[in-house]
Amino acid sequence: MRESQYQQELCKKLKEMFPGCVIHHRDSRDVQGTPDLTVFWGDVWFMLEVKSSVNAPHRPNQDYYVEQFAAMSFAAFIYPENEEQVLDELQRSLGSTRQARVS
Repeated sequence: MRESQYQQELCKKLKEMFPGCVIHHRDSRDVQGTPDLTVFWGDVWFMLEVKSSVNAPHRPNQDYYVEQFAAMSFAAFIYPENEEQVLDELQRSLGSTRQARVS
């Protein structure tokens, strides 16, 4: 499957999981290495770098930016082989973030 096809399917799943979310697709002219998707949902945000497979190469700076944004909110590499794990981790992370902000 091509990365663009996978990204389309992933965006549909994200919209189902996070109703009302806004998904911003990175412009290829942006800073090299920033993740493909930024998702805004209520008062939280997260970023995902979409890959077509576990073996897809990482471009320069991608590891750096995923690590940086993960420290700020949530960011990860996602591909079909780890999708379920990443989405589960994302839901747990956002659940604790939303709960902490309500308290």
